[in-house]
Amino acid sequence: MNSHQLCISTLIGGVSRVFVSIFLGETIANFIANYKKPKETKPTRTKELLIKLWGNYGQFGVGFMGTLLVGAPVSIAVAVGFGAEVKRLLWHCLAAVVIRCVVFTYFFGFIKTLF
Repeated sequence: MNSHQLCISTLIGGVSRVFVSIFLGETIANFIANYKKPKETKPTRTKELLIKLWGNYGQFGVGFMGTLLVGAPVSIAVAVGFGAEVKRLLWHCLAAVVIRCVVFTYFFGFIKTLF
């Protein structure tokens, strides 16, 4: 599989994960909430990082930087929990996914050719 095919497949997977997380995330959370009682958990380092990003940079920080650092589903869940606007959040996450997929694919493809 060459770098172009790999880039296209990671883009399709990343973009579809963003759409599923944004449009079905609330439905899935409500479905699970009906059958499972929430339990007390302490914040993990990932959640603490996203809360700090939200405090410093707002929706852009969690949508774009959070997607680059910890992934789209986690950053979308935190941003929606903070009351972010879904349309803007979608564009921030999509931009981060596209940048991450393209950069990582071609960077590691280049590294592969060195060895």
